[in-house]
Amino acid sequence: MCTTPHRSHGHQGSTGRALRRAIGAAFAVPATMAALLAPTAAANAAPPGPSSSGAGAAGPDTITTHAGATTTKERNRINAYWTPGRMKLAGALVPEITPVPENDNTPDDPRPLPGNTPDPGAVWTHGGAVEKNVGRLFFTFSDGYDGSCTATVVTSANRSTIVTAAHCLRSVGSPSADDTWNHNFYFVPGYRNGTKPLGGFSVRTMATSSRWDDDPDTTESSDVAAAGFDTGLLVANPAAGGRPIEDVTGSQKIDFGKPVEDEFVHSFGYPNYGLNDPTDKYVGSRMVHCAGSSRPGPEAPLLWGETCDMSAGSSGGPHLAHFDPRTGTGTVVGVTTADHELAGGPAPTLYATRFGDSAHRLYDWAQSR
Repeated sequence: MCTTPHRSHGHQGSTGRALRRAIGAAFAVPATMAALLAPTAAANAAPPGPSSSGAGAAGPDTITTHAGATTTKERNRINAYWTPGRMKLAGALVPEITPVPENDNTPDDPRPLPGNTPDPGAVWTHGGAVEKNVGRLFFTFSDGYDGSCTATVVTSANRSTIVTAAHCLRSVGSPSADDTWNHNFYFVPGYRNGTKPLGGFSVRTMATSSRWDDDPDTTESSDVAAAGFDTGLLVANPAAGGRPIEDVTGSQKIDFGKPVEDEFVHSFGYPNYGLNDPTDKYVGSRMVHCAGSSRPGPEAPLLWGETCDMSAGSSGGPHLAHFDPRTGTGTVVGVTTADHELAGGPAPTLYATRFGDSAHRLYDWAQSR
């Protein structure tokens, strides 16, 4: 998966491997994945409802929730924790000796990108709404090391809903176990070179599919992701003065329809594996853009992707259909999950978990909070 790598700590090591290694690598469909794939249609028909107990791979797809920063003291602590230097090094395997990356000063280009222009990966310089409502999602792993993913503010009833990848929030395991969920969640919309252009937002609560509650000794994170359950929803705490995040950043639409072969899709993210590998050109300083025709993964057909060279840190980033480069607005139809090493197909390809009934249940839960 495309999450930031970190030092292995118990079963969470499978979640933290770099995108370039794609947590499951290329694999034949194991028994655990088959068990997840088989009941998908039935699970999508299951009624929504919160769950705090593990449903297991063969159980119904319900909702597992987790509390975030619920007090003023905790919100202030998290805001102080994420300094510019700490944000710049989030995702470094050995931050103690990793140089703080220099600022990316790629010039902005106010001219809109021509519609349906393929892009295998480049810093987004064209502004628009997407530069305000997409940002870096920071967190701390259970082993104490910091990581980051990408997330998006989506239109919602509570004006406080953010979507990302489930594997950015947690690993497979009991939802009550100390090392299952990450912590110190902090969303910085429009992040750029260690700055918080629109402020930073702690997270009040979050949710994933209960499929992530399965036993990590029998189920890998890659199994759950390949089965189409890699969507995570977050509810942001308000900004200073009580304004909900959507009032500050605006939002992108969200849709839960079926994928369309060769649909032209734009994806955005904050890849950062260059902190650990000098051959990777991205260090998380700026938002990166890709665009191209979407296709299903040969080895994980529930994941759909486009040609794109983003690396670790791009997980959870939006895949937008009907994107208008002039305004920077579109409709989020999925979030980045993996690359070709998990889903197959030509390299480089960036695959998304496309939203269906399971994601819709999570979204309805989040926007009612």
